[in-house]
Amino acid sequence: MTIKLTGDVVDNETASFYNWFGMDSISPAAVSDALTAADGADVDVTISSYGGDVFAASDIFTELKNYSGKVNVTVTGIAASAASVITMAGDTVSMSPTAQLMIHNASSAVEGDTNTMAHKAGVLDNINKSIANAYVAKTGMAKDDLLDLMNKETWLTAEQAKDYGFADKILFDDSADTLQAVASASSIPAKSAVVKFRNMLATDKKPTVKPKTEPVHDTVLQQKLNILRGVK
Repeated sequence: MTIKLTGDVVDNETASFYNWFGMDSISPAAVSDALTAADGADVDVTISSYGGDVFAASDIFTELKNYSGKVNVTVTGIAASAASVITMAGDTVSMSPTAQLMIHNASSAVEGDTNTMAHKAGVLDNINKSIANAYVAKTGMAKDDLLDLMNKETWLTAEQAKDYGFADKILFDDSADTLQAVASASSIPAKSAVVKFRNMLATDKKPTVKPKTEPVHDTVLQQKLNILRGVK
């Protein structure tokens, strides 16, 4: 089942406003309803959003993490701010090669005296630390390093997101054809040969033994030699 998430991340009440005007939104209730309909089956979540309400994103992140089935998240365009938090809930996270992921500090419009401003600054600081927890869980990076990236408002390409650990793979990237860098005095089997060998073992674990009266051809041995020789 595919769950498509586009538009602003908003709370359930605000989502009704968006729906009335026919605008896209991402809300906890909508995601919860979709997961209920999926009934434990694996889900593919596609997301493209500039973010929105931090606490609504936290609700959605929690819903996805608690879901009994596997959650595959794909960033098709942009996963920024609160949307990047939702993205971290994926068991696997993929990104289009043209997509981007952005993380930054939480913000809020506030007015008042110095005490009010100081209090709100402390609240926002704690929100930043809470957001960073989602990034830590996915990337394994130190929280201080992630808070530093958030403080700088960091925009990441698909390649950079994968390098940091925010994403697991890039769409349309055939890893089997990637360059195999080797530093060795002797040759080692090519990755493609190893893949073929593993597939052979999985499908032909019990080779058929022909009667001794017929010429004996060790088909498994021949397959192994063909793999090493690069013969298809």
